[in-house]
Amino acid sequence: MGYKISLLDQSPIFENESAFDSLRHTVQLAQNAEKWGYYRFWVSEHHNAEQLAGSSPEVLIAYLLAKTNKIRIGSGGVMLQHYSPYKVAENFNVLSSLEPGRVDLGIGKAPGGLPLSTKALQYGTVNDGHDFEGRLTLLGQILENTIPEGHPLSGVKASPNPPERPDYYLLGASAKSAELAAKNGWNFVFAHFINSDISIWEEAAQAYQKQKKKGKLVMALSVFAASSQKEAEERVGNQLVHKVFLKSGRSVTVQSFEQAEKFGRESGEAFQIKEQKISTVAGTPDYIQEVLTHYHQAYGVEEFILHTPIEDRRARFKSFQLLSPIELFSEKREEYVS
Repeated sequence: MGYKISLLDQSPIFENESAFDSLRHTVQLAQNAEKWGYYRFWVSEHHNAEQLAGSSPEVLIAYLLAKTNKIRIGSGGVMLQHYSPYKVAENFNVLSSLEPGRVDLGIGKAPGGLPLSTKALQYGTVNDGHDFEGRLTLLGQILENTIPEGHPLSGVKASPNPPERPDYYLLGASAKSAELAAKNGWNFVFAHFINSDISIWEEAAQAYQKQKKKGKLVMALSVFAASSQKEAEERVGNQLVHKVFLKSGRSVTVQSFEQAEKFGRESGEAFQIKEQKISTVAGTPDYIQEVLTHYHQAYGVEEFILHTPIEDRRARFKSFQLLSPIELFSEKREEYVS
């Protein structure tokens, strides 16, 4: 088929569960993802979120690397607006020195939480989080040891120096993000599960493919597979997310109307909230494979990172198992199992 399939797990905390339960399931899913032939396994970053346990991807990545053997492990993603690029580089150089060739550094542009958690993350620092493009450029220069002479940080090294650097990915859902990834020579992951507008996707894909110096185009999709098309579509139903549009022009996507209202209030700006249906590709494994193949052939997508919004442990597990490379590409197993 010519493309790879990977997983994203946000460590959701379902009803009657604790964070301990959630993280234990994340570890088990990573181990099974390796067994099923998925290429990489990513974890996310969310702050002050009662329903998500993954607040520190770097820590969770280290644990998952120790609990698996071959599968690549990475962040989907580190929210760079909150952190020193130098410290992010050090963290991922340590991880890559522990497990060379298995670490991915995915960078996200979103805050990963409501305004209060952003304030807490940046409290007591001089960071205002606004110069994201500058931060991303500096991070790449630190990782590649290419900080130009005359820069205030010229000569600094992010130790240790790993035998193999992590792979770099920028996560986004717009043409602007695609252009930024291309400009910096980063792989680009389009978050289709956040923005499923086909025109925006096409604009982003075209911008990246046209401007990239190196790197690959990846799509992160919301999917759910079941033994029948009807069952899959009924389980997905009419799931919604909520977009908050601030007067300043910023926007953010959250899971519930209550979270959207809270975000708006904490922002201190005038805001509007719009409901948006989650665009989940639901159906049989054969149907979902057809969709992936279409995106691969029509737009040059080289990899898909699968995510599911289903709040049912057994159903999520079965869906990922049905969509595993070993199941979908059994006749080409060696091509998809690293």
